[in-house]
Amino acid sequence: MIAPLRQRNFALLWSGGLISQIGDWLLSIGLSIYVYVLTGSALATSLALIVAFVPGVLLGSLAGVFVDRWDRRWTMIISNLLLACGLLPLLAVHNRDSLWIVYIVLFLESCIEQFVMPAQKALLPNLVSKEHLVSANSLNSLGANISRLTGGALGGFLVVLWGLRSVILLDAASFLFVCVMIWLIHMPTQEQSSSTIEAPPSIQPSAMPLTSIIAAVKRFGSEWVEGLQLISQQRVLTILFIMLAVQSLGEGVFGVMLIVFVKKVLAGDALILGSLSSLQAAGSLVGASFTGLIGNRFSPGRILGVGIIIFGLIDLAIVNVPLLIPGILPVMILFVLVGIPLTSAMIARDTLLQGSTVDKLRGRIFGTFSTVQALLMMIGMLLAGTLGDRLGPILLLNIQGSVYTLSGLLALFTLGGVIITKQVQQRSGERTA
Repeated sequence: MIAPLRQRNFALLWSGGLISQIGDWLLSIGLSIYVYVLTGSALATSLALIVAFVPGVLLGSLAGVFVDRWDRRWTMIISNLLLACGLLPLLAVHNRDSLWIVYIVLFLESCIEQFVMPAQKALLPNLVSKEHLVSANSLNSLGANISRLTGGALGGFLVVLWGLRSVILLDAASFLFVCVMIWLIHMPTQEQSSSTIEAPPSIQPSAMPLTSIIAAVKRFGSEWVEGLQLISQQRVLTILFIMLAVQSLGEGVFGVMLIVFVKKVLAGDALILGSLSSLQAAGSLVGASFTGLIGNRFSPGRILGVGIIIFGLIDLAIVNVPLLIPGILPVMILFVLVGIPLTSAMIARDTLLQGSTVDKLRGRIFGTFSTVQALLMMIGMLLAGTLGDRLGPILLLNIQGSVYTLSGLLALFTLGGVIITKQVQQRSGERTA
């Protein structure tokens, strides 16, 4: 599993991402606590989360087009510099009257982040060999969950000890660290030349006719449509996006109804809710490590299908076991277990997406992926809010778990035999074809 870390470029990208995500969790947890303490309002706190979701719907797909047009390495460097600078206005937040700054900063930061994710995932296959792609995605997942455990725990502690300013400055420093790590990456000459699209001849602004602007807009639109067409034309991508849509809708429902479930069924509070999230992250660490060890022995499609089926079944157990066995302990154990197959499935999914897409379209595929995910999760949240009081958490969460299980069966029967072919290995030839 650790073989990709012996490849210098990937090690730099991974270490930068680890520190950056720790900083993100520091700020996410710390800022949420700060807003709630400052306002005493759950609505104000949830609004901060929703504001950060909106750019994913508006920009995710379009950002992927730009990522495919630009040098991905420099896209990440510049984006992280902007993210670091964009946090500084938060230093002016001291009371409820200045809370509007938080919402503006979260919105703008999320806009910039829409360029980072597709750039990173599209760049990854250029940094590791084909046989190490599953291990590299496993390490990324492992790093994400280490960050969640570390940063989440420290965020609340630092806000209480040193105030909001401490987590703001630490998160800004983490973005600068990422910039240094990515700047140290040295892409092979052939990758640099083929991973970027040749810029059009320079035109003086005063001489740029309207027709040139219209042509540029049309070219951008055609590139965006090209990514959508690939999804509809390629069987693997079509199935993955069907699964994504269904699962994202379910995740939106789950995110809202879990709060109701903890309160009404488990008779728990915010501490129990936070503990369950941490327990799932612990299970995800196991899942990432396990997938890194066995990932090359099975096809990504089979890992995806089996992982989602098991995840759905454990989800159903989480919802129904409290009706048979009182107490919180069984649910806590199940939350640890549920993180294992989920992480394995997500690693396999990313590997399939990377391996099924030519390099020049990879950024916009992940950008569209982000848009669909954000949009359907928001719809799921709205559905839960509309139907939750009428149908209750047990019924809605049972539907969510059943849908997950069915989507896993779809993956197992349609993608179980799909393997990563020489497509990833022959990136340069495909880009110039």
